[in-house]
Amino acid sequence: MASSESVPVASPAQSHRDAVEYVGFRVDGQAVVLNLSEHRRLSLERSLDLVNHSPSGFEWGYSGSGPAQLACALLLDYYDDEQFAREHYIAFRNQVVSQLECDGAAACWHLPGEEIDAAMATLTDDVVALADGGRPSPTLPENWRAVSRPDRRVFQRADRDHYIVIGDGSDEWLVVLCSQGDRAYPAPLAHRTVVEGADVEQVIQELAEESNDLIEPPEGEH
Repeated sequence: MASSESVPVASPAQSHRDAVEYVGFRVDGQAVVLNLSEHRRLSLERSLDLVNHSPSGFEWGYSGSGPAQLACALLLDYYDDEQFAREHYIAFRNQVVSQLECDGAAACWHLPGEEIDAAMATLTDDVVALADGGRPSPTLPENWRAVSRPDRRVFQRADRDHYIVIGDGSDEWLVVLCSQGDRAYPAPLAHRTVVEGADVEQVIQELAEESNDLIEPPEGEH
């Protein structure tokens, strides 16, 4: 469970941070999010450098890729801490961003900084695998990271919403390539069953390669 100790500590900029407020609304159907206190638009590009869930833009009001991108962008902008944003954006999406609604005469939502701090002090780690920075894996390409989880082995792809989860059975391993996407729960993209004593690392490498095969090349490339 996350606690107040896991939230980036107070600094001389704390009073300024507490005064920050974000507002979200739509212009011609397009989601727009502003840092109202600093009179600027929330950066999509900065969050995409950290996690790539929704290059097309932000969303809110449900649990999916657009809200995941917004959750990451909000934490990154508010705390200015990449590691913290990567560790907590999925849980923040599920508890906070998924509940945001445009209402009132102005048809917008408001999220003050103090509400972000309050949420982060009480959040419980999400049950799904998520990007938390991790560490390079010697057996996988450099865009994959080994992520620490108490109950399972997880490998997260840094540039796409793909991760590999290893479940421990009684006499075999279930290795699953998953994607969160716009779903409330992860969807399996591919899986392998590995008997005890077999080469699990080889299967992980195969699923990492299969992840590449599932990504369509940019338009114009063949």
